[in-house]
Amino acid sequence: MKIPLIKPFINHDIKKRVLDVLESGYLTEGPVTKQFESELKKIIGCKNLIAVTSATTGLELALRAYNIGPGDEVIVPDYTYPATASVVPIVGAKAVLVDVHKEDMLIDYDKLELAINKNTKAIIPVSLFGAPLNYKRLNEIKVKYKVKIIEDAACSLGAFYDGVKVGCFADVTVFSLHPRKFITTGEGGIITTNDDQLANWMNSYKHFGMNMKPKKREEIQFDIIGTNYKLSNLQAAVGLGQLQYFEELLSKRIDLANNYKDLIKNKIGINLPVVLSPQPNTQHSFQTYIVYVNNRDKILKSMRLKQIEVQIGSYSLHMHKAFQQNTFVEIKGDIQNSKWCYTHALALPLYHDLTFEIQELIISELLNSIKECAE
Repeated sequence: MKIPLIKPFINHDIKKRVLDVLESGYLTEGPVTKQFESELKKIIGCKNLIAVTSATTGLELALRAYNIGPGDEVIVPDYTYPATASVVPIVGAKAVLVDVHKEDMLIDYDKLELAINKNTKAIIPVSLFGAPLNYKRLNEIKVKYKVKIIEDAACSLGAFYDGVKVGCFADVTVFSLHPRKFITTGEGGIITTNDDQLANWMNSYKHFGMNMKPKKREEIQFDIIGTNYKLSNLQAAVGLGQLQYFEELLSKRIDLANNYKDLIKNKIGINLPVVLSPQPNTQHSFQTYIVYVNNRDKILKSMRLKQIEVQIGSYSLHMHKAFQQNTFVEIKGDIQNSKWCYTHALALPLYHDLTFEIQELIISELLNSIKECAE
């Protein structure tokens, strides 16, 4: 595509960091990964941060840390990437799908409450596309029903709510480092929590169940059954290099998002979701810039023929075979908003060196496609 959806930020410094790791011969998780964890922990402001192989394995780790399994239920929004819900059956529990709000694509808190029962052990709300959640409401639900909040913040690195970074609110928060994110390690994920005991268990589990205290190899003990979810030095070198530009990259995304908003204002055929809560001092991180259009699939095809890479927003899980007639999945109530979001959301190009001029071209061609597809 002449205008891609996303371009990872890779400069000479990042390439050198990767080369240094290759030349060191220490390619698995080690000091570079530890430095990456330390630097990112400072940025987020959380107490504990653990790097893992993906956001998916991070969510799985969180569920296992809380001993969630057969007989338990976990509530998940229907409009999200499949991984959010898939991790629940993976640990043997039931995923309960509830609807979202059409206005912001985030979980419907009222329907969430209606879905809670004696078997509900956790909720996995999604701060979708970088939009902060209503953490005050979630905390009220947590206290009232004695459930755990495991936030799928795959897209929300850098976002903040009431002056506090996403990653500090939920019992556990999980971020993605996939190449569509502005900080990436190719594949990878981050777990944050303020619970020291929980962090120690998850860190052990991702190291095959190893007791992490001994410093000498001959003193190593394995305290629990675990697996390998380690993030390599090689991957961490990419992320560590990008962290030096964290605020610059994030600020650029916000500027580009604001420019899109100005370009779209009062344009017939394009509507915008609500991207911020009314809470002051709150910021969307704009991992993805979403617009609502009719004839979404036709417009997507039209834009790609013009060499502009656009994409759907996310998925309405109940529409997919994996989540239908599955004993480990329950669809709760009316979830028509999720289906509406799936059929109307369109993601526009957004990356570090996108210019205002190219954005003007994108919106111009989008308006042409809307007109063509309506005829």
